[in-house]
Amino acid sequence: MNRPTTALVACIAMLALLVPGAWAQDKVAVPAGNISSITSDIEATTDVARAAVTLDGEVLFRVRGVTAYPAERRALTVSGRIEAIAADRSVSTNTLHVVEAGDRSNLLAGDRPIMSVLDADAALEGVSRQVLAEATLKRIAPAIDTYRHDRNPRELLLHTGYALGATLVFALLLFGFRRAFRWLDALVERLLRSRIEGLQAQSHQIIQADLVWKSVRGLLQGLQGFLILVAVYLYLNLVLGLYPWTRAFAGRLLALLLDPLRDIGMGVLHAVPGLAFVAILAIVTRYVLRLTRLFFTSIENGTIAPRNFEREWSMPTYKIVRALIIVAALVMAYPHIPGSNSEAFKGLTIFLGVLFSLGSSSFIANLIAGYSVIYRRAFKVGDRIRVNEITGDVTEIRLVVTHLRTIKNEEITVPNSVIIASHVINYSRLAHSRGLILHTTVGIGYETSWRQVEAMLRLAAERTPGLLKEPPPFVLQKSLGDFAVTYELNVYCDNPQGMARFYTALHQNILDVFNEYGVQIMTPAYEGDPEAPKVVPKDQWFSAPAAGSTPPSGER
Repeated sequence: MNRPTTALVACIAMLALLVPGAWAQDKVAVPAGNISSITSDIEATTDVARAAVTLDGEVLFRVRGVTAYPAERRALTVSGRIEAIAADRSVSTNTLHVVEAGDRSNLLAGDRPIMSVLDADAALEGVSRQVLAEATLKRIAPAIDTYRHDRNPRELLLHTGYALGATLVFALLLFGFRRAFRWLDALVERLLRSRIEGLQAQSHQIIQADLVWKSVRGLLQGLQGFLILVAVYLYLNLVLGLYPWTRAFAGRLLALLLDPLRDIGMGVLHAVPGLAFVAILAIVTRYVLRLTRLFFTSIENGTIAPRNFEREWSMPTYKIVRALIIVAALVMAYPHIPGSNSEAFKGLTIFLGVLFSLGSSSFIANLIAGYSVIYRRAFKVGDRIRVNEITGDVTEIRLVVTHLRTIKNEEITVPNSVIIASHVINYSRLAHSRGLILHTTVGIGYETSWRQVEAMLRLAAERTPGLLKEPPPFVLQKSLGDFAVTYELNVYCDNPQGMARFYTALHQNILDVFNEYGVQIMTPAYEGDPEAPKVVPKDQWFSAPAAGSTPPSGER
């Protein structure tokens, strides 16, 4: 056996030897009498409310009470009298005697009253009043002797020596624990470290050696902590039990540790029916959610096609139904949750509710707006839309926000509440059925025939690839300005995602066509009256590429 282990065993043996010896000094022999069975009956409990009479934390017997003189008050009074007599060494226990006085038996110490035993007290024990009084007196006398013995200076000095010895043993024990577990840790590492690493290699890294080693060391540390707690308990129980003033607390040390565990265990046992209900409800709810998801997934895939129900509504509707099912399950489970009826639990739920209501107003607004956007079918994923100054393709519609990707490959997140409060332009909704109309404007001076301008604009549209031939492009004259006529060219396309390219190509072709025919697009600002009126001669009304050469009706 190595040194750490030997030291540890020696410390434990010394502590074990000290404990019985110390307690042996605390006990005073109590003479056995022929009424020992009666004294044990005094401790028997009944349904009548009774309170314990104690001395130095030790229960001597119990007394009953009445409405005018409760049992707790009576027990406190009797305990105080006994302690006062025990503290007065001039009063010998030989002076304890019983005096009969009519309907009661008075217990006295000399001429000092201790208590009175009534017929009602004796009736509870099923014995005569005189026998009960003698049995009670037999309990008080040895308790007083023990009280005085424990406070003897010689005994206190001896117990102090025991306490110092126990403290030394306790310190050595802690030191021994530390040395022993250091040695044990090194031994385990030497024996198991290589095996654990080999196990990691054999499992193809599935088993992590570091995690296994941490678990092993955790077990060793847990064992060390448990042994230290046991040593601390034994030490405190011994030292506190050596002195009469702390002996009552020493007797409750184990209760302080075990009572919470007992309460937890009883609480778990009482909560088992409720927990079983909650567990079964959770299983049922889980399968209901699975069936619900399967149903709405079938709608999304087109397997099930309800009338007047769009496929893109399936998952948002499933989320609503799922939330309702979960809320219903929580309402059913709430009364069965352990502690749900406690004031602390109610206060916590109220606090969380207030916190949620204050912090989620914008979230709820966006959530409602998200469902409104989905069910109104303002747009769908893949559509090219414009919200305020943002133009992009819809990449994702969530319950709170909508994601857009611009032509610059920018991902923009727009809150659904903003979408609901704004004008939304959907370029894709009618693009594949009626076609999306792209339009651009030019300003041409009055000296150029409007027929020629319209023909040039249509020619530029025909030269632009990607635009639809049918319906054909058309030109509108938007206004007759101070210096120029504003023309608007309208063309059809079925690809909203190509709008930017189409506009670029269309503008390039407009510039080329107008340059080919020598028509100036930009009208100069007004600086003075021209030398000749800016009008189109009649012979130029149908200048190329204008179609037709029929003169106006006034020329016929």
